[in-house]
Amino acid sequence: MSEAYRVLKRGGRLLVLEFSEVEMPLLDRFYDQWSFKAIPRFGKMITGDAEPYQYLVESIRKFPNQGDFAKMISNAGFSRVTFTNYSGGIAALHSGWKL
Repeated sequence: MSEAYRVLKRGGRLLVLEFSEVEMPLLDRFYDQWSFKAIPRFGKMITGDAEPYQYLVESIRKFPNQGDFAKMISNAGFSRVTFTNYSGGIAALHSGWKL
């Protein structure tokens, strides 16, 4: 985040769209099961290799949740940091300004 802050011009805006922590009860369980079982299978059917898609699912789980990631953006120096959840938190768009 500090490198993104460094390279942005004053008045620039950082936007990050990431898979995030699901915040809707029941959807979180469904998405967890679906992503671990279906995404690698679809990946294997399409590309012949499930391993990169298994890694993708695992890396999503290790990524900071929305609040923690927003703090990281703020700690890097960005102002007016916000995030918006989409699809119950499956994805989130984070925003910060270099003022």
